[in-house]
Amino acid sequence: MSDEPVRTIVETVERGDLPFQEYFVHQRCEPRVRGFRFRGVEAARPAPGVLEAIHDAEAVVICPSNPWVSIAPILAVAGIKSALEAKTVVAVSPIIGGEAVKGPAAKMYRELGIVPSALAVARHYRGLLSGFVFDQVDAEQEDAIRRLGIATRVTDTLMRDLSGRRRLAEDVLHFISTLLSSEREP
Repeated sequence: MSDEPVRTIVETVERGDLPFQEYFVHQRCEPRVRGFRFRGVEAARPAPGVLEAIHDAEAVVICPSNPWVSIAPILAVAGIKSALEAKTVVAVSPIIGGEAVKGPAAKMYRELGIVPSALAVARHYRGLLSGFVFDQVDAEQEDAIRRLGIATRVTDTLMRDLSGRRRLAEDVLHFISTLLSSEREP
């Protein structure tokens, strides 16, 4: 995202401010989260080619990663979020049935006073997304997500093996194709 250092700081209740690796590895995500900061982001600029790649892309996919500590630092770098706002952006939810498939995202949502859900992730990215892909387990949230002005695709998002990864990639690409087609219609 940038050649300048941007450090994720996890603000915790018990231990104060911790570098992410300290929180994640040494503290095993145990301290309660109260917020996040990205030290150095004010001076960071997109790495060479980043804005050009976004500009040249037909669409951008935000993979099912932690919105707080994986995606937010990227979006915080000057120019990246605004470049994405001009594109068709589709995110895949990292939350299935109220839990993260991997990592502390659901725990972070809870500790910040937000019920972890596909809807919470869609709200997190509100204003950025053209489309949102989430698991069939959470299908009852589809209407609420659509009311945010975001197109939806409900599918099996759990990638257990290579064929599951391929199936989800094909679903996402088909969804993007549908979105791009509807955007081109008068």
